[in-house]
Amino acid sequence: MQGKTFDECYADLPEDMPDREVIAAHKVMPGNKPSNTLLCDELSPFNLGSLVALYEHKVFVQGAIWGLNSFDQWGVELGKVLGNQVLDALQGTSNAQLDSSTQDLVNRYRDAQL
Repeated sequence: MQGKTFDECYADLPEDMPDREVIAAHKVMPGNKPSNTLLCDELSPFNLGSLVALYEHKVFVQGAIWGLNSFDQWGVELGKVLGNQVLDALQGTSNAQLDSSTQDLVNRYRDAQL
């Protein structure tokens, strides 16, 4: 949801990296993109299979509609960074500021665990 500016991407790359500006330009993410969150009361083989199938179809169809590469590695890398921030928040090992939507989901997850 937050995305990443060119300046942030450029600053994250090593100063001596060849083609630093070109690579930073590919890592820019505008943010404010739609997302889905699904919560299950239990993880069963059926539920897991359904979630995986839903995700695979959603990613492929969105890419086809929007004319995007659904398997863009720069976007995957940003997702890993953001996902780790959420994991830290879920585990209570981070004081990072999350956007209000993500913080609400973290709170709902924590409440369900009690």
